[in-house]
Amino acid sequence: MITKDARQSHILVVDDEETGREVLDGILRADGYAVRTAVCGDDAIALTLEDAPDLILLDVMMPGMDGFEVCERIRAVPQVREIPIILVTALDDRASRLRGMEVGADDFVTKPYDRLELRARVKAVTRLNRYRTLLEERVRLVEAYERTLEGWVRALDLRDRETEGHTQRVTVMTVRLAERMGLPADECEHIRRGALLHDIGKIGVPDSILHKPGALTADEWIQMKQHPEHARALLEPIQYLRPAIDVAYCHHEKWDGTGYPQGLKGIDIPIAARMFAVVDTFDALTSERPYKRAWTLEEALALIESEAGKHFDPAVVPHFAEMARNGAFNDTMNALNLADAVHIA
Repeated sequence: MITKDARQSHILVVDDEETGREVLDGILRADGYAVRTAVCGDDAIALTLEDAPDLILLDVMMPGMDGFEVCERIRAVPQVREIPIILVTALDDRASRLRGMEVGADDFVTKPYDRLELRARVKAVTRLNRYRTLLEERVRLVEAYERTLEGWVRALDLRDRETEGHTQRVTVMTVRLAERMGLPADECEHIRRGALLHDIGKIGVPDSILHKPGALTADEWIQMKQHPEHARALLEPIQYLRPAIDVAYCHHEKWDGTGYPQGLKGIDIPIAARMFAVVDTFDALTSERPYKRAWTLEEALALIESEAGKHFDPAVVPHFAEMARNGAFNDTMNALNLADAVHIA
């Protein structure tokens, strides 16, 4: 097995003729590729499964299993089916090329081949394959991050069962509001992550304070108000989540400058936090808890509208109120309030 260098493309050369293998090996190694060779179709399939090369140069006219069949068999194996395959053949007729495309070949080089053309084709295919591999790795990394976020959210819900379902509701509603207000898709994605993690800083708040049934003392309130700072400390070192910090750090700021932790005022408050503040308040008011009844939609909107220009951004409130009155959030509230209802029962 070849020890793979991430900076070097690895090519499998398949040819039953020793001269053909040696010529291709020499050309490719001179261009910096790592090369492995196979003398027949069975060896080619075995080495492909073992090493997953970046490219296969596959001779067509071989005894036993020809190149068409080898290509077809490789394409049938999920873990290696996307490896680029260039057929190397003396056949230059239309039927052979159609057959090659049918079995999944990516390109053709005709014998006797021009060395410059061969090198150019190999370079183009390996570059594209490297790019595709990088994209796939990025997708896998993003999926891993998202699974981590989901785990954090579940942990927060387990810690504070009284507000179970709240995180999912406010996340959906905030993203819909952001889309309504014309924010670009990539910014909406950052807002989604920020909304999911808006209470992550409460990890740093003692249970005795977080779950205290009565009013907090002045000292306890000071500790509670530290949770945005805890959130920033948790999220800032993670580059992937840094653009999502605005919601977790700033959603307790108020339009008139009386909020915390920084006392920001007006448009100095990030737009994501301004939108989230409206949604968060609405959900808190309209959710039933053991210590309070759920407000009606109009009761909640009346309070929010009365606070436009004081607690809330006066440009955000009308958009949210119109969406709420038009039923834009009904499915979210109906579906996710069920969790609260079951818990309370």
